[in-house]
Amino acid sequence: MNQARKFFDIDDRLTELAARTEQEIRPAFERIESNAFQNQQKVLAAFIHNGVGESCFTSSTGYGYGDVGRDKLERVFADAMECEDALLRHNFMCGTHALTVALFGVLRPGDKMLCVTGMPYDTIQSVIGISQQAAGGSLKDFGIAFEKVDLLPDGSVDIPSSLKRLREDPSVKMVYIQRSRGYSLRPSLTVEQIEEICKAVREVKPEAIIMVDNCYGEFVQLTEPCVHGADLMAGSLIKNPGGGIASTGGYIAGRSDLVELCSYRLSTPGTGREVGCTLGHSREMYMGLFSAPHVVGEALKTAVFCAGLFSRLGYDVTPQPDEARADIIQSVLLQNPASLIAFCQGIQSGSPVDSMALPEPWDMPGYDNKIIMASGSFTLGSSIELSADAPLREPYAVWMQGGLNYAAGKTGILIAAQRMLEKGQIKALASSLSE
Repeated sequence: MNQARKFFDIDDRLTELAARTEQEIRPAFERIESNAFQNQQKVLAAFIHNGVGESCFTSSTGYGYGDVGRDKLERVFADAMECEDALLRHNFMCGTHALTVALFGVLRPGDKMLCVTGMPYDTIQSVIGISQQAAGGSLKDFGIAFEKVDLLPDGSVDIPSSLKRLREDPSVKMVYIQRSRGYSLRPSLTVEQIEEICKAVREVKPEAIIMVDNCYGEFVQLTEPCVHGADLMAGSLIKNPGGGIASTGGYIAGRSDLVELCSYRLSTPGTGREVGCTLGHSREMYMGLFSAPHVVGEALKTAVFCAGLFSRLGYDVTPQPDEARADIIQSVLLQNPASLIAFCQGIQSGSPVDSMALPEPWDMPGYDNKIIMASGSFTLGSSIELSADAPLREPYAVWMQGGLNYAAGKTGILIAAQRMLEKGQIKALASSLSE
């Protein structure tokens, strides 16, 4: 019996295809589970080594002076990321905010930021000052220049051209790497590829600050970018490292001197990290970090299942189901606006929160195209929870990520496929079953 029909009206053919898909992707699941086990050990060791206790969860107010739990959490996080130091605060409003604080923290008027991974993510373009959405206060307004090196046709980093720019331009202070693909179809970067970039940069300009936008990449592999030569990295706690429990926040981690500079931008020069009350957020941030390796593994399994199912349905997907992964994002090229909208509406209707909502494309601040977003999450905008979003532009690809547990994630993907089937957007179901 199709158990899905007990709760959801999912076509028997889709559930049969899902069963065949799971048989094929079992080796990928085993790799994911092995990584999650090792990352969980690393995080557990960081908690034990730093002596986390009940007193660490106490709330502070006002200035937050002497908040032992806050300071210890940052040491735990630095150990888990295997770097010198970290800022981990609920004061970071999103990943873009954490990245912005890092950029303004270490760059000064007359400096140049060289992005070697092509055009950065849409919201960072406003921070730099190169987007149509850019407003006052961008890096450009402060005399900080920006340049990018386009990716090669296969989506890889053009290291020779990047090194050429470093040799020619002494004003380049920062080499910026975006690990995840953003709203593009280029491959996300593994830590091994980041290490190759870092080594090449060090040979030409050893004093350059190498910064990584690490959003969506935490705990996907066994190590993080700072282990492989990056000086600084930043991300969001409502993505991977918050484990679906942290309700807000972000982090900056890396070299201690650079983290210190960033703390002056987060608060004020002179007070830095010494201020910042926790307002009761400490417990959820500790719990989120502790849960993160397992939750990331569940999100990765959801992504692999999505890739396997939709490739069987005749769609191009990236990464492929058996491909090595550097982040939790799965892209599916849905070919037309109707399929894209139906997929996102299906994800929304299969969510635990706001399942009754109907996502529609709209003009969203920080983006130059209409965006459709599906996210029925316990934390607003959380993308470690099952979500899907895309700009309405060719090739009408959707970027799906998250899934707090695989069972719910798999169900959400099936409901999205069912929605597309009902809208007449899936044509290859019968042939997929006959293969």
